[in-house]
Amino acid sequence: MTTAILTMLHLQDKMNCKVHPNWVEQNYEWYRAIWVECAELMDHVGYKWWKHQETDIEQVRLEVIDIWHFGLSAMFDSTKDFEMMASLINEAIGTHVPMDLDIRRATEALAQHSLETGGFSVTLFWNLLSAVGLDFDQLYRSYVGKNVLNFFRQDHGYKDGSYRKQWAGREDNEHLVELVASLDAGSEQFADDLYRALADRYAETAN
Repeated sequence: MTTAILTMLHLQDKMNCKVHPNWVEQNYEWYRAIWVECAELMDHVGYKWWKHQETDIEQVRLEVIDIWHFGLSAMFDSTKDFEMMASLINEAIGTHVPMDLDIRRATEALAQHSLETGGFSVTLFWNLLSAVGLDFDQLYRSYVGKNVLNFFRQDHGYKDGSYRKQWAGREDNEHLVELVASLDAGSEQFADDLYRALADRYAETAN
């Protein structure tokens, strides 16, 4: 688990450096992004008792992965190295006592903590992760997949509009899910292997 956490921390740092090379020192308000994502998640769960709504669990889970991106970012500061942060996250997961909250309550607890402290709680996030039916392995696979796809898009013209989101009649997200399932998520080279697999598939569909 520690290796997987370190991989996610390094990937998050690499992605944030695309925004600003010294992003940690900028003290961005990651907590704000967290509670806004919580609100977006709630829209997919449904909270309007005055109209018919059904929970879109797949969209809810995607929002959870996005929250994890911002949560990891919020844990960085200049006094901690990667190993220290990984140890803190690992400890929080290891000592976590499930609160058996439903999705709405778990989301509200995480949002409230972010608003009150300006930070991120791994423990409260884990309650939400459990509430939406995800485990650590699924979180890791989904996080790395989304992170690598974001890099791949940027490297292949996403910003200037030349990137093709549709490959052989399917969106890149669909190819991503398929490729993630075919690779060894336990490998230290998982992210690199996934990037190469995306590149190979993208090139094949261009012909």
